[in-house]
Amino acid sequence: MSTTRIERDSMGELEVPADALYGAQTQRAVNNFPISGQAMPVAFIRALLLIKSAAAISNSQLKCLTQPQADAIISVCSELLASEDLMQHFPVDVFQTGSGTSSNMNVNEVIATLASRKLGETISANDHVNFGQSSNDVIPSAVHVSAAIQLDHALLPALRHLLSTIETKAEAVKDYCKTGRTHLMDAMPVRMDQSLHGWAAQIRQNIQNLEAMQPAIQTLAQGGTAVGTGINAHPDFASAFNKNLSGLTNITFRPGENLFALIGSQDTAVALSGQLKATAVSVMKIANDLRWMNSGPLAGLGEISLEALQPGSSIMPGKVNPVIPEAAAMVAAQVIGNDTAITLGGQSGNFELNVMLPMIAYNLLNSIELLANSTALLADKAIASFTVNEAKLTEALHQNPILVTALNPIIGYLKAAEIAKQAYKEKRAIIDVAEENTDLSRDELARLLDPTKLTKGGL
Repeated sequence: MSTTRIERDSMGELEVPADALYGAQTQRAVNNFPISGQAMPVAFIRALLLIKSAAAISNSQLKCLTQPQADAIISVCSELLASEDLMQHFPVDVFQTGSGTSSNMNVNEVIATLASRKLGETISANDHVNFGQSSNDVIPSAVHVSAAIQLDHALLPALRHLLSTIETKAEAVKDYCKTGRTHLMDAMPVRMDQSLHGWAAQIRQNIQNLEAMQPAIQTLAQGGTAVGTGINAHPDFASAFNKNLSGLTNITFRPGENLFALIGSQDTAVALSGQLKATAVSVMKIANDLRWMNSGPLAGLGEISLEALQPGSSIMPGKVNPVIPEAAAMVAAQVIGNDTAITLGGQSGNFELNVMLPMIAYNLLNSIELLANSTALLADKAIASFTVNEAKLTEALHQNPILVTALNPIIGYLKAAEIAKQAYKEKRAIIDVAEENTDLSRDELARLLDPTKLTKGGL
């Protein structure tokens, strides 16, 4: 029995695996682009299937497809979306034609094959599944649709969970006072909840900025077809399509005011990536703070102990490393790198089409997925579960010569600096040295140098 079959397209005949649901155009792409071995993300393929379903519903409503044709396409899309082995049908490499035409035709061909079997008559990949569409508006729309869904369903919930976890932990550690640090050097004391509320403010701002991006990422190029003019699409297709897609996803999508901009550029994807980068920078800051606070446990700061998750060395028994913050920091680095690629891709809008769409989609969805997964882990396996080493905090805090800053308004900066230097040199508590070198009573010094009082600011 032959392992291949012959398929035909506008360029001629081509051998295709006998059991493949796709046709000649997909096979040409498989042959032409053996580059990374990495297919388009599953979220992107699912977005394409949702687009094809919404298009079929719209075209049936507009009398551009017969109801049986539309029903077959819609049914197949639903079955594929529910499939556990979906990606076996979509092998086209990320690094393909810059318009993503290969991926669009891959989806069209798979749907056409299954819909033809279901209906018992030929459903054309181009004339029926792709009716009223072009790769040039489908793929930019799929970039937005896939990102919008993943942002709404994955990243924003993960960030809200991280924010809630930080705020809960801040309340739990509010009674601990620690040495503040600037330039990695001892500074005035802070309460531990103040440090965590700083993290929370960063994440809250990122959530707000990402939410502000949602209306733009939910605005679609669909209906512009080849160059933005809407050639070969029904005049009411764009509005019907967005209404039907909104119904399928429970996310409000709307037609773009200017379809030329949405097809010729990827400014919205670039802007979203920029905010993902900003989120990654916040994650990097939090991860590194956790690593420093956990460092040691004897020769480092040792202020907290992170949850022990796995052995830290293949040669040093008993060593445990801050693996979750390290993983989160690597994610942050990758997202920053992805943003650079997306930025360069966004510059490749030449006249009426951007020609780096698959790469932009891949990196954008990769950034969203990595941030969603890593921030959930950071919340549950680092922040929620760390314990405070109170003795280590107290020991460092009361030996901190910088506490003398509180005496500046009373004895002046120069006198305070002398006391700080002496305390540091003699490794003595600042209160003892200040008592010897000022007229202040020990009770007054204890009041002035109380670390908890100093975390509240003021004179």
